[in-house]
Amino acid sequence: MKSVLILLLSGGLLSSALSQPAGQIEIDPDAVLQFMQENLDDDVLDVLGVDRDRVRLLLQDLQKKLQGTTIYDLASLNEVASRLVPVLQQFDETRPYAAWLQTRLDYLEVSEMLRREVAPVPPKTMAPRLVNPSPQRERAVWVTEVEKQPVPPRAEKFLSTLKPIFVSERMPPELVWVAEAESSFDPSARSPAGAAGLFQLMPQTAKSLDLSLWPRDQRYQPEKNARAAARYLRQLHERFGDWRLALAAYNAGETRVADLLKKHRARTFDEISFRLPAETQMYVPKVEAILRKREGVALSDLAIRRG
Repeated sequence: MKSVLILLLSGGLLSSALSQPAGQIEIDPDAVLQFMQENLDDDVLDVLGVDRDRVRLLLQDLQKKLQGTTIYDLASLNEVASRLVPVLQQFDETRPYAAWLQTRLDYLEVSEMLRREVAPVPPKTMAPRLVNPSPQRERAVWVTEVEKQPVPPRAEKFLSTLKPIFVSERMPPELVWVAEAESSFDPSARSPAGAAGLFQLMPQTAKSLDLSLWPRDQRYQPEKNARAAARYLRQLHERFGDWRLALAAYNAGETRVADLLKKHRARTFDEISFRLPAETQMYVPKVEAILRKREGVALSDLAIRRG
């Protein structure tokens, strides 16, 4: 299977594989490779069978978009990403990355939707720097987006197991739905940056929460992944005292969130949201919308259990 994938990706055949008979849309394989990584690790590169230095150079421009603060920039990735997912799903080696990417396609769709709301720039006029929509507008868009999304197929299988784990960690059981935003409840999901499992824990975070990565990576064990995620979310809430900030820290890193709050003398997510990575700006309202849709609760209503 790996040899077939290498032929597809490094041999220039991916554009044919992604083309639809009706549209005959060709996609540059380099552009597809660019999208695959925010921080490309060696495991992915080995699967792709391509030169590391060449790929990293190709990714520089894309990394700026993903790490940047302008959510509109993600819209241009929508079509390529949508066509890439079915290809990745065909191969055992890349199916975990397909699960990760599939879960994030709605970021690109929402970005494109919001981009269409911006008034077009008149011809021969210098385009102004786009200002992100307000956090309130983003929350409203995500309510609409999540409303049309069905419950992930694997959710029912895990809910009865995961909720008691969160309760035992003195966490609101409703927060198990963070797994929908992270992996669509697919325990095999893996990000190109190395996050893994239902709640997409990075290696260093997992180690700090007493999960073992060798000889067997415990992040792929749903119960252990969930318990670690619950503990980490509790720690973040205890540090920031606010669920939006805790979720932002879970996604973007607690040091980044803490530094922004300190630098700008801010106390809320809304005050720093436009300075956070584009994904984080979308992640927080997405989780809020999921909780409203699946559990009928507002994020602000959740409380940590004491004692």
